[in-house]
Amino acid sequence: MYGKNVWMVADGYMSDSSKGEFVSHEAICVLNLSGEDANINITLYFEDAEPMKGIHAVCKNERTNHIRLDKIVTDDGRKIPKNTPYAVLVESDRPVVVQSSRLDVSQPEYALMTTIAY
Repeated sequence: MYGKNVWMVADGYMSDSSKGEFVSHEAICVLNLSGEDANINITLYFEDAEPMKGIHAVCKNERTNHIRLDKIVTDDGRKIPKNTPYAVLVESDRPVVVQSSRLDVSQPEYALMTTIAY
């Protein structure tokens, strides 16, 4: 069996500044080889605000799901605030592998950062 049910990313941040045709964003990239579809729940933690809960996704078996954090909405209609540091907790009902990626296009020289979550 590959993966784990709980993953964490301590460094999250999306700039509201973009240059050119691309948009700065982060993604939680999920790989599911569990044998069944995985139901994903995401919780965000902030320095000076209550956690943001109610973010859900599905990653089909033997598929990937690149969950763009700039496009998701919570159950009660909230979006992740820009220019605000946060951490991410990813919980799955099936073992999955989680990678975090950030594309920063706030400068003329784009930057891409990616790491396997903990």
